[in-house]
Order: sequence, then C-alpha cells, then structure tokens
Amino acid sequence: MKKYLSLAELLIDYRNLNKISQSDFAAKLNVDIRTVIRWEKDETLVKSDKEEDLAEETFIPYQVIRNLNAVVAIPTFYDFRIRKYSLAEISNELPDTEWLKAQIETPTKRVRTIEFKSDIDNILRYSQFQHHLKKPLNRQLIIEAVKNLPEINLVIVDDTGYYSGHCVVFSINGDTYKKLKNHEISEEDITIRDLTDFRKEPKPILYFYDVTADCNENVFYIAGAVLKFFKELQDKDYTVSSLTHRHDSHGLNTHLGMQLIWEDKEVQDILGEETYARFYEGDFKDFLKET
Repeated sequence: MKKYLSLAELLIDYRNLNKISQSDFAAKLNVDIRTVIRWEKDETLVKSDKEEDLAEETFIPYQVIRNLNAVVAIPTFYDFRIRKYSLAEISNELPDTEWLKAQIETPTKRVRTIEFKSDIDNILRYSQFQHHLKKPLNRQLIIEAVKNLPEINLVIVDDTGYYSGHCVVFSINGDTYKKLKNHEISEEDITIRDLTDFRKEPKPILYFYDVTADCNENVFYIAGAVLKFFKELQDKDYTVSSLTHRHDSHGLNTHLGMQLIWEDKEVQDILGEETYARFYEGDFKDFLKET
C-alpha cells in the first residue's frame, strides 16, 4: 500500500493509473477543468456535495476520500489494485485469526445478503480491477449463487451505506470441482449448470469465488458472518475450496486449516502479480472447534 498525505496525490495517481486526462475527469464529474487542477494542486478541497460523485466515479472507498478531503488530512494507506485501505502501516496485513474468532458472534447490520442490482454492479465493477480475470463474472451466475446459498453470499457497507466489500460463494457439483482441482478449467469457466442446491447435497462443495473488503475490519466482519454459518454445520460433511491471488489471503487460508493443492507461478510472471495463484481445499471444522 502507498501512504497518501493528501487527496491531490490520490487523484493524480488515480488519473495516471486509469489514463484519464484532467479534462475527461472533469467532464465525468461535471465540474470545470480548473476545479480539477485546483484539487490536484491541493489549493482547494472537494465540496461535500461532490464527495459522493467522486467516490462513485473513481470507486475509491468513500472513507478514503473523507480522510484525505479535510483541512487537516488523515494520512491513509491505499492500494488501488485490491481496493483496500488502512490508517497505519502495521495494519496493512491481515492480523492473526484470534481476532477473527472473536468476530464470529459480533453483530453488525452492515453485513447482509446480496439483494440489490447495485450490489451486483459493485461486485462486477470490483472484478474489473482483478488482472487475473480474463472476463467479468456473469451477473446471472451471482443471482443464482445467492438463490442457492443466501447465507454466505454477502455484501458489506460502511457506516454511511457505501459499498465496502463482498463474499461470493458457489455451491458446485462434483465434476466441476474435480476439473477445478485438477487445473483442467478455470473459475471463469463456471456456469449456472455447474451450480447445485446446497441444501440437497449430502456433502456440498462450496467454492469461494471472491471474498474482499476495503479494510481489515470489514474483511473480518464478512469472515465472521461466514464462519458463523459454518459453525452451525459442524455435524455436516462439506468441502470448501478457493483459488487465491491476493498475497494477504494465503496466511489466512493456512490458519483456517485449508490445504494447499496447487500453485501457479507461471501466471504470476505473465500477469505481473505480487504473488501467484494458489488453490486450497478443506473445511473449517478444526478451526471452529475452539470457538
């Protein structure tokens, strides 16, 4: 993550990363180009009524914009690639799982089932940032996944109601799982025909397509909600699997008791990723025994 001391620096990096000119950026926000120039020279703050427009257009977490758009800005670490922020360098990485266990029973109204078109719009928009994806996730696939497993197909919002992250999980059939595990197909090849009704399977297979949030606190609120679901399944056999590309998720998978099946270092070199893809499988039974 990069440490930002001003909104000006953040906006310049955003434009450079997305190859957007100042004039085009101004047009998207319906402001004069001179306004953008003043923002980027740190000569003036963004007016409060434009903060929402800025968050919507850039998809930068609203809290990051609020932190930096102040007379005395709050220094904030931010990573455009994974859309994640923190207030201190020490909290950039995920903390140990003891904190996660404590969140399983922590109530929050900010985590709920994916239910609105805007929820799916944000999930699809986030997927555009993921360099390893060759094509975006199918909208109907998300809708069917929610129908099959509403308990852990989730979205989290911040205190002001802005999108902050999501969890997308597919209940898949055995043949599809074997192909994923044997590296014969990619997760982008999953279709509606590969999904199953979780409740009708004697030993369901749950594929975690994506779990993400804009800060560690929100990651753990989502993870806590997911683990609470699995805690109630302690007497049922199931298999959990995932393909992880983010460097801050590998350690978490290991601590949760997941087994590494394969890793793909060649793709890392091709895509220029910080880390390589790793396929995990297992369950959370041992981890949850202690909760």
